[in-house]
Amino acid sequence: MINVADTILTQYADSQKLKSLVYSFNEAVGIEDFLDDFYDIIWNIQTADTYGLDVWGKIVVVGRQLTVTQNEEYFGFDEASSTPPVVDDPQPFNQAPFYTGEVSTSTVTLTNDVYRKLIMMKAAANISDCTIPNLNKLLTFMFGDSGRCYVRNDGDMVMSYVFEFPLSTAELAIVQSSGAIPSPIGVTVNIVQQV
Repeated sequence: MINVADTILTQYADSQKLKSLVYSFNEAVGIEDFLDDFYDIIWNIQTADTYGLDVWGKIVVVGRQLTVTQNEEYFGFDEASSTPPVVDDPQPFNQAPFYTGEVSTSTVTLTNDVYRKLIMMKAAANISDCTIPNLNKLLTFMFGDSGRCYVRNDGDMVMSYVFEFPLSTAELAIVQSSGAIPSPIGVTVNIVQQV
């Protein structure tokens, strides 16, 4: 109750026992603090904590744990090539990293700050018309702090998301498996990293 004193009749206003009962009841069932906490912890996406972000993730259908496909190109020599060449054939110096062994997991768990941005991006993507200017706004919102990124129309119903910086593991997982980056119906989408 907001005005507890208004609930007590004037003739009982001086009754300490009645006032004690009414005020203690108000503290026990009052929802003002609950509403403030609910708004800050769950409803307001800017201040939501882990649980609140998980709720928002379910609402916009995007998960906190994403799968990332690791790089399959490694340093090697010509005699190790297969015929015909495949994507993961050995690469020369300065073109690919050394093989570091099997990766134990390919799942990335996003931090609250990254997940918050991903939720906002997915919510905007859900109502986007998938035009290049709007897709560029989404990319800039999500990845603008890391470097320059944009959409390129390659013609013949093909488009590319171009990143002029190396994507971190979390960013790569967002691009590959979050489903937050939209693509127009019937258009082939490529991911290009220009490092």
